[in-house]
Amino acid sequence: MRQELQSLPKGLAEDVSRNLVMVARLIDEDPEGAYAYSRIALRLASRVAAVREAAGFAAYANQKFSEALAEFRAARRMTGSVELWPVMADCERGLGRPEKALEMAGAPEVQKLDKASQVEMRLVAAGARRDMDQLDAAIVTLQSPELASNSVQPWTARLRYAYADALLAAGREDEAREWFAKTVESDKDGSTDASDRLAEMDGVEFVDALVEDEEAGSEAATEIRAEDERQDTDQGDDEDQDEDEDDEIESVTTDGITDDLDEDDEDDEDDAPQRPQS
Repeated sequence: MRQELQSLPKGLAEDVSRNLVMVARLIDEDPEGAYAYSRIALRLASRVAAVREAAGFAAYANQKFSEALAEFRAARRMTGSVELWPVMADCERGLGRPEKALEMAGAPEVQKLDKASQVEMRLVAAGARRDMDQLDAAIVTLQSPELASNSVQPWTARLRYAYADALLAAGREDEAREWFAKTVESDKDGSTDASDRLAEMDGVEFVDALVEDEEAGSEAATEIRAEDERQDTDQGDDEDQDEDEDDEIESVTTDGITDDLDEDDEDDEDDAPQRPQS
């Protein structure tokens, strides 16, 4: 890629390379972000095959299959290489043309692919068979020396996983369980969810401890809030009761004082000297 970019002016080559680096960094975690950077690189250097290829993979990651296929075809015309043949065939699947993907799987270009790309082409062909509801044909397509080999290669886990999944779709559960187990053995970097699929078949359910702890914490917080509200209510009731009692005491006291004053006034009137009648 660096060699291809040497055809550009130095400053432009640096700008394009920075965008291509960001495409590579983001394409797995943030495909939309990768796609945005690929469009910038494409605008700056559309005549560079590496740029067209990167733009194709960014579009492919966002399921923009028509756009991806156009970019891959452009890159292939520029380089004459067939290494993009399997992903081009998979774009045909994405566009709803599995028959075209199968046609590409039988083309002479496949014989020019390296071993990894040939296995990838076999996976695409099996997927096309499944798209056409030809499960038995998909299983046969995946049966190959690479599948039977005991050596673990970069493609081994994906090939075994696809085979196990096809067997399960065909209702051959015992065989599917066996091949999911073989997938787990070869999947050292966890590129597939074979272990989860195997556990699911065996009736094992996994609980996310973090989610469970969060739910428990949420329930505890709810209970604490409810208890605080009850305490506030009880405290309010006690204060109301105290105020009622104070009111009663004040009422009694006031009434008593008033009664006493009234009695004193009557006594004073009795004791007061009588004014003689004129």
